[in-house]
Amino acid sequence: MTLSPARVPGTGVRRLTRTLYGYAFLEDFVLLYPVYALLFRDTGLSVWQISSLFALWSVTGVTLEVPSGAWADAVSRRSLLWLGPLLTAAGFTLWTLVPSYGAFALGFVLWGAGGALASGAREALVHDELARLGAADRYAQVMGRVRAAGLVAVMAAMGLAGPVLAWGGHTAVGAASVLVCLLAAAAATRLPEHRTPGAQGHDGWTATLRAGLAEARAERSVRGALLLVPAVTAVWGALDEYTPLLVRDTGVSDALVPYLLLLVWAGATAGGLLAGAGERLGTKGLAALLAGTALALAVGAGAGTPAGIALVALAFGGFQAASVLADARLQRSIDDARRATLTSLAGLGTDLATVAVYGGYAVLGTAAGHGIAFAWCAVPYLLTALLLAAPARSRAARG
Repeated sequence: MTLSPARVPGTGVRRLTRTLYGYAFLEDFVLLYPVYALLFRDTGLSVWQISSLFALWSVTGVTLEVPSGAWADAVSRRSLLWLGPLLTAAGFTLWTLVPSYGAFALGFVLWGAGGALASGAREALVHDELARLGAADRYAQVMGRVRAAGLVAVMAAMGLAGPVLAWGGHTAVGAASVLVCLLAAAAATRLPEHRTPGAQGHDGWTATLRAGLAEARAERSVRGALLLVPAVTAVWGALDEYTPLLVRDTGVSDALVPYLLLLVWAGATAGGLLAGAGERLGTKGLAALLAGTALALAVGAGAGTPAGIALVALAFGGFQAASVLADARLQRSIDDARRATLTSLAGLGTDLATVAVYGGYAVLGTAAGHGIAFAWCAVPYLLTALLLAAPARSRAARG
């Protein structure tokens, strides 16, 4: 039976999203995530050596973020999405077979490179495929579910890592992580891609990079969207690393800390699932969302009680939704030929801002404690909300 034209786009969207959600889950279902610090310590690394590994990981991602986005615009985006997990799998293999400082360092370089390859390429592929199917308006909904799938995978990995570690040690955890990366690469090969590589990037990735930067300089709306992504994403993304310390400072026992962390992650997951509905908010609505979630973060963290963590979870849900909406605004404002390049440029801004947040948090957390540090981190969101609301008020006044 021949499908009617009206049903073909729906079939294409389902094929894209099912494969995409599976890929997103596998990409984050890595049992090494919650225990790799233990592997480093058990291998005999010092705190300074472990810190240097994290720094190397960050530097690799920052260095390759924008060039990899330009490469994604010049070649097949799907190819980069399956190549990234293969590089990560190679790094985890080194960690498992020859655990040592040198192997860990090379593994982090491979992991950072793999993450950089996927950054920008995934968003660009998804937006262009949805647009081809006449479903570009579903981008925020789809990417919100992608982020939710990743968070569910992280929570599942947290739950399984302990039993697997107890059963087979770091070798079993590492082998399982390598297998999942290989499965993620296989899933990526199933993603549809109808864009012709080279049609937009025939002059090479460096020309694509120059064109993307020129577009950012020339278009005010693009510049605004590029700045909004790190403004919304960086702070709460950095705070994620400190949530266990915030929870512990509420006075609960260490045994209860994971359960309250699951509450926080559940809030972020819900925010991703609800992001599609947020498309209707508009600029003033997004400003109100940021202001409300900022207040929830400040009050919840400042309370210093287990009940306050529920407000922090609510705030993380709002920030997750706002991050998806900021990305959707960026995708709407940029040209298809340079989509991955400019998305990666926003990712670079997020990475750099996140590093700055780490530095600021170190000062605040040391001087005033984690609750106060979290509360102060709500201030950038209030300022962003005011900046978003100001143009909206100006347009209303002119009207």
